[in-house]
Amino acid sequence: MKTAIIETGGKQYVINPGKILKIEKIKTAQEGEEVVFDKVLLLDDGKEVKIGQPYLADVSIKAQILKSGRSAKIIVYHYHNKTRLRKKQGHRQQFMQIEVKDI
Repeated sequence: MKTAIIETGGKQYVINPGKILKIEKIKTAQEGEEVVFDKVLLLDDGKEVKIGQPYLADVSIKAQILKSGRSAKIIVYHYHNKTRLRKKQGHRQQFMQIEVKDI
């Protein structure tokens, strides 16, 4: 089974063909489109392991975007006692759900 490590959105992901995962939103892509990831750090095809310096030049990963949306809201609360400082913020991270098609 082929396994690869890719970098997208400042994070690294271990992927296999057919795997579904959530990544940070890609601004230029829409739902249903096919995306190509060219920042491949490592490729294991079952026989040999290729490691990039930092990326592999001739390897790309094809994936299809299944869904895009926003994750659940998290609350960020800053509190300092004795100074009456209270600050409440909320944040919803945008994501894309992709399915890896081909390595």
